Amino acid sequence: MMAVTMPATTDATRTSLFDKLFSLERHEHAAVAWSFIYFFCVLSAYYILRPVRETMGVGSGTNTLPYLFMASFGVMLVATPVFGWIASRFTRKVFLPWVYGFFIINILIFWVVFAQRIDDGLDHTWLGRTFFVWISVFNLFVVSVFWSFMADIYTREQGRRLFGLLSSGGSIGALLGGIATSLLVTKIGFQNLFPISAILLSFAIVCIRQLRKWVAHEHLERPDGSADTGKLLGGKALSGITHAKDSRYFRAIIVASIIASLLGTALYFFRNELVATSIADTNLQTQFFSNINIASNFLTIIGQMFLVKYVVRRFGIGIALSIMPFLSVLCFVWVALDPVLLVVAYADVARRAAGFTFSKPATDMLYSVVTPEEKYKTKNFIETTVYRFGDVVGVWTIRILMGLGMSVVSLFMVPFALAWTVIALWLGRDYRRKARDLRDSGIA
Repeated sequence: MMAVTMPATTDATRTSLFDKLFSLERHEHAAVAWSFIYFFCVLSAYYILRPVRETMGVGSGTNTLPYLFMASFGVMLVATPVFGWIASRFTRKVFLPWVYGFFIINILIFWVVFAQRIDDGLDHTWLGRTFFVWISVFNLFVVSVFWSFMADIYTREQGRRLFGLLSSGGSIGALLGGIATSLLVTKIGFQNLFPISAILLSFAIVCIRQLRKWVAHEHLERPDGSADTGKLLGGKALSGITHAKDSRYFRAIIVASIIASLLGTALYFFRNELVATSIADTNLQTQFFSNINIASNFLTIIGQMFLVKYVVRRFGIGIALSIMPFLSVLCFVWVALDPVLLVVAYADVARRAAGFTFSKPATDMLYSVVTPEEKYKTKNFIETTVYRFGDVVGVWTIRILMGLGMSVVSLFMVPFALAWTVIALWLGRDYRRKARDLRDSGIA
């Protein structure tokens, strides 16, 4: 009798411990698993190609980076209203797979063209610049759409519990994608990484379909109807911009995003200049960038699985949002004191790990207290067009200041990081106010 009942008890205990460790409820298992795999596929697909982007940036020349960022911003200006028009006229269950299908086709086209030019011994500098701009659009759209979908199908309470875990799925994908690139690029050449990325991104479409079935099966009906992915969002193509303009909450997110871009661009400039003078071989440069990704993603996985949930629950979203800007203060002071490649690489790893561990999940939680239209259109506008505008501001600012030296530029970044910290704390307070208003109005 005992031999029969003990395995069941053990399984129940294991399940209970697993659920307790990751704050899961039984009915959420399937959705969390598919969401985890979905983000794993998206970020692994991106991080396989991200080191190629960095290498194309180095090969294009540091002096061309401002123009590449301007081109990326220009493409965003066109893409954002197009996305808004599509989101207004097609249901989410229709246009989400379209977004990923479009980018899959693009990846395969790049693979064919890169492979042909390399096999023929032709220069691919301009192709590399085109790819740099394209992937700068690709990574923001596919990630933004993922988190809009997550904010759509999970409640605000679920988001606080689960978004850290879901983020870790992406970070594991990013880590393994980086490892794959580091191991394979010198053996097969960067151009043959493209079909691997396309295959992974294709599986994200499968995950979307499974999550839609889960939503339908669970009948996740909310007072605002946001979980119904079969409904039209409505509104106009430029609604995301007007919502952002008219809201202090969104304007604060925009300012924080621009400052984050400025600081990230400074380190990006430092790193590219130092890599260009230290590492000559293209594939070795790709491997170096991939190793940075591996280190930052390894730290991110630990933080997302075990730290962000505790920090948000214990101290609130404002504190979680303020960790990265405060760490940025320390990193730029360090770089100012010792502006060498190793220090810049360490600072880059630390900031990116903090950003993906705390800032990204906490920022995505901010959108759990807004309307479904704002979750897609305004969030997409901020995380694509505004983000790339921040890149343009950052890259021209850094280019103008670079003549003063890395140490001076690093010290110039410190006041911006401090201002970002204050904005993060204000956003946390306003988030609590919005959440309280939703509760008072009877919306869960």
